[in-house]
Amino acid sequence: MKNLTYIFLAGLLFMLGCRPASDSVDNPKAAVYYWRTSLTLDSVERQFLSDHNVGKMYVRYFDITLDENQQLRPNATITFHDSIPSGIEVIPTVFIVNNCLEHGIDTIAPLLVKRVLQMNETHDIAGVKELQIDCDWTAKTQSAYFNFLQLVKQLLEEKGMTLSVTIRLHQLAMEAPPAHYGVLMMYNTGDLKDSKQRNPILDQRDVEPYLKYLSGYKLTLCAAYPNFSWQLLYTGDKFRDILYSEDLNDTTLYRKVGDDRYLVVSSIDLPNYLSSNSSFTYLNAGDTVLVVKPEASSLVKIHDALSSERPGINDQVIIYSLNNSSINNYTTSDYEKIYRP
Repeated sequence: MKNLTYIFLAGLLFMLGCRPASDSVDNPKAAVYYWRTSLTLDSVERQFLSDHNVGKMYVRYFDITLDENQQLRPNATITFHDSIPSGIEVIPTVFIVNNCLEHGIDTIAPLLVKRVLQMNETHDIAGVKELQIDCDWTAKTQSAYFNFLQLVKQLLEEKGMTLSVTIRLHQLAMEAPPAHYGVLMMYNTGDLKDSKQRNPILDQRDVEPYLKYLSGYKLTLCAAYPNFSWQLLYTGDKFRDILYSEDLNDTTLYRKVGDDRYLVVSSIDLPNYLSSNSSFTYLNAGDTVLVVKPEASSLVKIHDALSSERPGINDQVIIYSLNNSSINNYTTSDYEKIYRP
């Protein structure tokens, strides 16, 4: 009998050791990302926060990039022109471009934390308890990134704060980073370069190969889902760029040729959204613009698939992003289905 008891206890301890420390983040709340360089909230955005009882805003403070001398620098720092509604917790978020990880990223850990704390103080953002780092790290940069995170985590803990990180689907197959929890980013999962491919923002076929990693992943997780659409510019079948909020109903420039496809009828220079080489994108007559967004029903199916593999992952859901142009892509009922645990 003693041997059986020992075997049972050993097996139980083994199973517990294989599970994440927690299946739900601390103090889970409905949440949003705010990913613009100027904080201004209009009536639609404030109504969204109120309607869905949003309790957390993950606000991008700045990016870390390399300058022309290959030096690490903050870039695209947010300016605060508005206040965040009372009762909503702010989580400062810093995006780090992956190539920065090969240029002494450890050296800026204290500077990064100090800059975030100073921004909180300058803009009277009180009660900040957490910092999030967003980075699309790879196997090549993993060691440098994890060392950096360990330094940031230690600095934050000295201030009584916690560290969260973003997790891409492909990173589920890798070691979990040193953080208090991760946000699984359920968007930008496909290849936008092929106009005939499936939805590049989110498609269940791109998610399914990674579901098997969820149950054993050694980091507490919550999930982030998209509410945005993309206007993808193609010349023939070659991807050119993402357009920024173009009025595709302008018949002097575009003609609708399908449910989600528009033909460019007049050549024009437009402000560039992605490229760092030029401030304009040239549209040629004959180019096509493809509008893509995930169907609400697809989001709900993926939401439920994640819950099935990892109970607790949807206890906190983050919508990307709080933006007037994206909010109306889905109905209030759709959002309630996505926000549910």
